[in-house]
Amino acid sequence: MKFISWNINGLRGMMKKGGLSEFVAREKADAYMFQEVKMSEVAMGTFDHLAAFPGYHAYWNVGVRPGYSGLLTLIKESSLPVTKGMSEEDDDQEGRVTTLDLGPYYLINAYFPNASVGLRRLPFKLAFNKQFEKYCNQLIKTKPVILGGDLNVAHTEIDIARPKDNEGNSGFTPQERAWMTKFLEQGYVDTFRLFTKDGGHYTWWAQWANSRARNIGWRIDYFVVSEKLKKKVKKARILPDVMGSDHCPIEVILL
Repeated sequence: MKFISWNINGLRGMMKKGGLSEFVAREKADAYMFQEVKMSEVAMGTFDHLAAFPGYHAYWNVGVRPGYSGLLTLIKESSLPVTKGMSEEDDDQEGRVTTLDLGPYYLINAYFPNASVGLRRLPFKLAFNKQFEKYCNQLIKTKPVILGGDLNVAHTEIDIARPKDNEGNSGFTPQERAWMTKFLEQGYVDTFRLFTKDGGHYTWWAQWANSRARNIGWRIDYFVVSEKLKKKVKKARILPDVMGSDHCPIEVILL
């Protein structure tokens, strides 16, 4: 099973640039998890995903605020049990979590909040993290999980090009990094680190100072799986040469 996750920073913009439909067709993944689709309910309703992505069914979670956040999960199966938010009661106003029940495991598409400039949203981010941790820990009591998405945190110093310059900044605060450590210690695996131990591998680059060409980036996009699935992970990699967004896609393959 092959899964791809990508913060596309606006679905309509990506479609206008061209290449997204071709990417999906070329990679032939079993599921695609897109974050930050920035679609309104109206735009979602008029988007012909079958024409854009033939062979795939769409599971949306666009939230309330138009043009902000939002998720799209493409998968070949139709009519799968789906949960938007982190419980049946969570209305997920910002469209940040979608869970599909694939039978043997749960597939979670997630877009974690950004702590924002001046750490204005850090309390909201940490509250979200805590709720997400509780949610995942409930799910794994039933079956394993595969989590793909933009977690908006560079976990360790090797996950960011300039750790000293960014200490305490959004996405690299001690609180966010400590939560990531704590979360993984509860029975989850950062799949990329099963295969790649060194630094210099990033998934997001600022859109200034030629950051991407100079590879001054952050690794903030992850595939995380339950410990029970660790031995089934065959490959996990970053696709830095795929353009179109300030993020690049990531991939995981399970036996």
